[in-house]
Order: sequence, then structure tokens, then C-alpha cells
Amino acid sequence: QVQLVESGGGLVQARGSLRLSCAASGLTFGNFGMGWYRQALGKPRELVASINSGGSTYYTESAKGRFIISRDNAKNTVYLQMNSLKPEDTAVYYCTTGRRFGLPDDYWGQGTQVTVSS
Repeated sequence: QVQLVESGGGLVQARGSLRLSCAASGLTFGNFGMGWYRQALGKPRELVASINSGGSTYYTESAKGRFIISRDNAKNTVYLQMNSLKPEDTAVYYCTTGRRFGLPDDYWGQGTQVTVSS
């Protein structure tokens, strides 16, 4: 059973930084890509960044230049370093992997709240 557990969210002032972590279990972590999504109140869930098994990364426009996704295969963990945070980054952030990366199903963590105050 694939399990994803996020941590690292919290309250931060604008222009501050946070690092989110996602610990994965139940899969051969290094073989699969991982992604971070977020969902703000009243809005649909949206992709933030992803990283494939080879370490290649993708960022949406809102994340480019401010966020960095990385992975540590020895720790079965994916990270999202978020810098220069803005109030509009406030959302629940979810870690995910799944069919997009060759797994038979989609898997999500429980989410971690990030709140950026102005």
C-alpha cells in the first residue's frame, strides 16, 4: 500500500520560506516520479511542481524561480523548498504520485496547510 505523508507546513510572513517534505512508503521510490499540488480555499487543485525518477523537474509559472522540488531516494522523500512566499501561495499542499508516472493508481498524501500572511 502506497502511503505519502507530508510535513513542514505552517504560518509564514510574505517573502519568507518554508520547506515541505513528503515521506513515501509502499513503493520502490526511486523508480517513480513525484509531484506537489496545492488547493486554495474554493479553488481547484493545481499542479505546482514535479520531478521524475531521473531527477528532471517541471514547474508551473507560479512556482518558477521561487520553488525548488528535489528528492532523496535514500530517504524515500521528496521536498518542496518554497522561497519568496506570497499570500496567494496560501493553500493546502499535497504530495502525489501515480498513473502519470507509471503506477496503476493515483496516490495522495493528507496535505499540509501553508498560510502566508501579508
